[in-house]
Amino acid sequence: MSSSLSVHLLDLSATRALIGSGDDQLLETIRARFGDDLARDDDYFRSEVERGAPTAYEALHAVVHGGPFHENKDHAFQYGYAYKRLCSLTGSFLDNSSFCPYRGDWLSVVDQGLKALGITAVSVEAFSFGNLPDPLPWTYVPGCGEWTPEQCARALEQFEETKRKGHAPPLEPEVVEAVMDCIGWLRHAEARPGYGIVGFSS
Repeated sequence: MSSSLSVHLLDLSATRALIGSGDDQLLETIRARFGDDLARDDDYFRSEVERGAPTAYEALHAVVHGGPFHENKDHAFQYGYAYKRLCSLTGSFLDNSSFCPYRGDWLSVVDQGLKALGITAVSVEAFSFGNLPDPLPWTYVPGCGEWTPEQCARALEQFEETKRKGHAPPLEPEVVEAVMDCIGWLRHAEARPGYGIVGFSS
């Protein structure tokens, strides 16, 4: 079974501030512009919705209003996808060609490649953890993680330090390609002061 990673460049604080904002105008805008997408999601998760999971819009409404969230933890995935939708609307999608799809422990393999280059400030495997912002309930899928602006800046410093030393360890070509994708994400963050990166794995 394969997974995919979607990565977004955005103002982390501004996007997090949408959680519990009660911004009904935002909700209506999303429903008007992306109603077909919401309907497709409901169709995809039809069996879960029939068992009591919130619809895509209901989950989005709960996220924007800071709750209430369904007591059944099996339904928490809808809030994760709702937050992912907010990130996709407020951020810029970054190239994920090395991570869509991926299989097995690919994220940890790429992390090993990053570490081999001295980059320890960020981790792509962190995008597979259930680190949704509070007060969103924990969910296994989608996985979610963030690279703060500070982490992005430090990771680039570490990369430049390795380049200055002039010694790059041998890595498999596909790992090199994925690592360079990560460096590209970091460069995008560098070009937008105060911006960070959020990734979702599903």
